[in-house]
Amino acid sequence: MKINLANIKKAQKLLNKSECVAIPTETVYGLAGNAYSDKACKKIYKLKKRPQNNPLIIHYLNDQMLKKDCKFNNNFLKLYKIFCPGPITFILDLKKNSKISKIATNKKNTLAVRFPKHPVTRNLLNKLNFPLAAPSANLSSKVSAVSSSDVKDDFGKKIKYILEGGKSSIGLESTIIDIRKKPKILRLGGLDISVIEKTLNKKITINDNPSKISSPGQFKLHYSPGIPIRLNVKKNKKKEAYLSIKKIKQDKPNFYYLSKNGNLNEAAKNLYSTLRKIKKNKFKSIAVGKIPNKGLGKTINDRLQRASKF
Repeated sequence: MKINLANIKKAQKLLNKSECVAIPTETVYGLAGNAYSDKACKKIYKLKKRPQNNPLIIHYLNDQMLKKDCKFNNNFLKLYKIFCPGPITFILDLKKNSKISKIATNKKNTLAVRFPKHPVTRNLLNKLNFPLAAPSANLSSKVSAVSSSDVKDDFGKKIKYILEGGKSSIGLESTIIDIRKKPKILRLGGLDISVIEKTLNKKITINDNPSKISSPGQFKLHYSPGIPIRLNVKKNKKKEAYLSIKKIKQDKPNFYYLSKNGNLNEAAKNLYSTLRKIKKNKFKSIAVGKIPNKGLGKTINDRLQRASKF
């Protein structure tokens, strides 16, 4: 992708003044601000209407930049080497002298960190002397944004600037893993758990529905298009949109498919934009056909499950 340096400079100037800008990542678009600035982090929460007890993911260029803020361990180093930059977020212990805003961490002594792969955002991070707090660029509990037009739909002129980066290549948020002691998954995401288990050579537990919120992405209602969703449905009602994992022969106006032939990567990439499209087309509810519960299918099912808590 060709990088527009003038656009990056514009975003950089605004971020240096503790303003918020939308940035592209390979997972979804992020609403970014200086992670060391209370002012910027407050703006993120206000713009998103995000509950204060939901901490923010902090985006770094590389592990060298992260050294100032977090303690490393062997599990982190193993996974970082294989999967970063990429769609994985780590929960690590904060160093006592870290400058990360306490607003971003909800006064916790842990930090959710990730290293985005998108070339535009990597170029931007390379020019900044602070990491970026960047939750998804959407209104809290609603469908995440996978393009600059999605961000515009949600925020209009409330955001100072949207840094263009095309459509997100993965289309689902990062996998969140707590690796401080015994590794556990706190949110299913764009990286299949089986490849993480293979790298660490151990079985990893999933704790993505806790009684207490300990990381981003754990709220029960999330990723909602704002209309009711019914899951594992064979047939839709008369005026209901039907969402299928793959194309079927009887193509109808109220029929939407995530992939031509059931490809889970393609389905993941198209999930949020399709949910937004259905809502824009004025359907009042969505019936979803069965989606295979394997690989990224598990993450798609997780997102739809949370969206159905409408």
